[in-house]
Amino acid sequence: MAERKLYLGGRVRRLRRELGMNQSAMATELGISPSYLNHLERNQRPVTAQVLLRLAEKYDVDLKSLTADSEGTGVDQLAEIFADPMFADLGIPRYELLEVADNAPSVADAVARLYTALADRRRQPTGDPDAAAMVTPESWVRDHIQASRNHFAYVEEAAETLAGALGEPHGLFAALTRRLKEAFGIDTRVVPPELLDAASQHYDFHRKRLMLSALLRPESRTFAAAYQLALVEFRPLLDRMIESAAPPDDPTRRLLHMSLANYAAGAILMPYATFLAAAERHRHDIDRLCAEFGASVEQVAHRLTTLGRSGARGIPFFMLRVDSAGNISKRFAGESFPFSRFGGTCPRWNLHTAFRTPDRTVTQIVETPDGERYFTIARAVERAVRLDPREADHLAIGLGCDLKHAPRLVYSDGLDLSEPYVTPIGPACVICPRARCPQRASAPAGRTLTVNAMQKTISPYPFLGG
Repeated sequence: MAERKLYLGGRVRRLRRELGMNQSAMATELGISPSYLNHLERNQRPVTAQVLLRLAEKYDVDLKSLTADSEGTGVDQLAEIFADPMFADLGIPRYELLEVADNAPSVADAVARLYTALADRRRQPTGDPDAAAMVTPESWVRDHIQASRNHFAYVEEAAETLAGALGEPHGLFAALTRRLKEAFGIDTRVVPPELLDAASQHYDFHRKRLMLSALLRPESRTFAAAYQLALVEFRPLLDRMIESAAPPDDPTRRLLHMSLANYAAGAILMPYATFLAAAERHRHDIDRLCAEFGASVEQVAHRLTTLGRSGARGIPFFMLRVDSAGNISKRFAGESFPFSRFGGTCPRWNLHTAFRTPDRTVTQIVETPDGERYFTIARAVERAVRLDPREADHLAIGLGCDLKHAPRLVYSDGLDLSEPYVTPIGPACVICPRARCPQRASAPAGRTLTVNAMQKTISPYPFLGG
């Protein structure tokens, strides 16, 4: 059987631009001619095994991430977009979507941005003339972070240097507040929540006073101090990063600033090299990592998705955070994210069952429609602060990675990974190709239903080709 030719022009071009190189410079490093590289980027030549290996060697690129739909808007994301009912009459075949994703990745990204704007507008009150049909700050920042594979090398380096200067890993809150006071004249006080109204922390710029709610748990209090220190200690670095990112408006700029400072806070509390070594030593036991770094389950899970340093990569985890109603409030990935970009989670993934067993880790091996298998863990955790004790205070954290990495996780002990029990899952129901699914909530777009009054199927929406 002939080997499938790889046309990866869009991804090679994206990589070159991320590295800030022109075609001549990259061609020289790869040992090929600029004209040949130009042909590769325009998909007029397939990428050979030799070029792939050189890319991996020169730029520390994971071959699987390069050859899979792992960055930007891939064919699966486009399929989800064009499954929208407004495109039902077009019948766009998958091979055309693949051509756009591979040959015109910037166009694919633009389509995704427009669709995100449409989805955001749909959520606005009907008839509101001031509701701008723009991408929300949240969507823009999320896409920007994922475009960087959730890893910011300059922040990591600065955070490691600062963490080394702070010392006292087991008394970090005191070290952080001392640094705030001695270097910036900022006092830190824990105050009754009534003084902060609905805030969990507040910095009084004029009095140089950081006020933290007494409702914050110890690990969240430490994170809050690290966040404030990141704002002042890394101000020039964060300003340069924001300027380079060029957010479209002030609200987006502010949200990106907060997100980068949050990233920096996590990197200060869990310095890259130290955290990676501990994660591998403890086989990614989240409770052990929480104890060693004085961090919460959510903070550790998020940190595990950021370990993408060149030459010292960790397991490429993905992470979700959802509430009991299924609303996704965090979505991060070290490489690809195997689930829906615009919809919710598959009901067959046991993420929501974690709510029934708080503080207990639930494992599951899942398989996506493309045959890829992932080892996942789910855990229900309490919110960092709860203003009203009558309200539900749990969130579910889902963490997963390619099944090949499962032996490196303590949670896989005792499981037969050679012939495991696997749960087939899918993306949003509207684009999921799985027919034999009792939990399908909607008919798949672009498929002809085959409902028969004389027969009831497992799925309430049987369809041709399923």
